[in-house]
Amino acid sequence: MAASTAKKTTKPKTAGDTPIGPTGRPYHGFATPEPLDGHGPARIIALCNQKGGVGKTTTTINLAAALASYGRRVLAVDFDPQGALSAGLGIATHDIPTIYDLLLDSKRDPHETIVHAAVENLDVIPANIDLSAAEVHLVNEVAREQILARALRGVAGEYDVILIDSQPSLGLLTVNALTASHGVIIPLECEFFALRGVALLIETIDKVRDRLNPAITLDGVLATMYDPRTLHSREVLERVVEAFGDDVLETVIGRTVKFPDASVSGMPITEFAPEHAAAQAYLRLARELVARGAVA
Repeated sequence: MAASTAKKTTKPKTAGDTPIGPTGRPYHGFATPEPLDGHGPARIIALCNQKGGVGKTTTTINLAAALASYGRRVLAVDFDPQGALSAGLGIATHDIPTIYDLLLDSKRDPHETIVHAAVENLDVIPANIDLSAAEVHLVNEVAREQILARALRGVAGEYDVILIDSQPSLGLLTVNALTASHGVIIPLECEFFALRGVALLIETIDKVRDRLNPAITLDGVLATMYDPRTLHSREVLERVVEAFGDDVLETVIGRTVKFPDASVSGMPITEFAPEHAAAQAYLRLARELVARGAVA
């Protein structure tokens, strides 16, 4: 039975001359983005999912690096107190200004918190555990949901895209990320329990659109940790496509041990193992978002 299933999944599927991808739609290559004449103003994209371990940070790091490799100026904002994005890019956050300092001091120049990553065209606003206290400090602030938007306003003109790595919750920090953003990408692990909370996240996005940020759009649902060898992964992805239709991005990110290896090295996978299928998938994701108009 298992051998029969494995054989079935390896059989190529095509629609005419175009292969069919894991989402059941034609699998396009997407053209290499044209160089830009200039930079800015940035389109701000939040990567959100209140469930942890679905690939938000991995996607933020590697999508940022992929877009930077195509000549886009990218700012990655670590907005998770765990500071995993900062660590994943090899940035030590001791004794330097972080996003926490920027949120609490309205007079601070955001340029003081920007760190240049080892990847060309990629900058970072780092975070550390201090950020966990931000919600307590901000709860009594006027327009507390718009503090991140105000903080990023001073640098948005210098970048083509700003990616915000949100924490796994639907609290005040995540609402700040959504209020500051033009678009949202939802990384969604191809696992049954990952589906359960998505409706609540969509409801939160709708509330932010209704009350705080009418311009926000869903840029896509990104299937992550996909394993085509398992029936479970394939069935979950099928249900995601049924629920979200064309909002599901064609690019699917597979499960691989290369991601933690790259994180330990403090490098994006596009630098750590550029020929690996996972690196190519994130480059393809960058091209797809440009093709969709989510990124210039």
